[in-house]
Amino acid sequence: MISTRRIVAAVGLAVAVTGLTAPLANAADVGGPDAGPLNPIAVIDSLAVSDIPAEHKDEVPRVSEQLAALNQVNKLQQVTDLVAPVTGLLPGVGG
Repeated sequence: MISTRRIVAAVGLAVAVTGLTAPLANAADVGGPDAGPLNPIAVIDSLAVSDIPAEHKDEVPRVSEQLAALNQVNKLQQVTDLVAPVTGLLPGVGG
């Protein structure tokens, strides 16, 4: 059976090693001087079609296109929510 002192020593050693390596990992230079801002939607678009054969990539809708369509639906819903009480489409709203 492993003694409690050995377990504590192993955990302490692991914490010490982690404490020494964490500052070194943060000090690493990630991007070069010409690295521009990262666009997450463009990265997701490129990852979404990365495993699809070249002849079928145009058939797959991009994530950015889907988000743009969702934004249009959201705008339409905002307009209909404003008009709905006036037209009486919502029961329970009235005088």
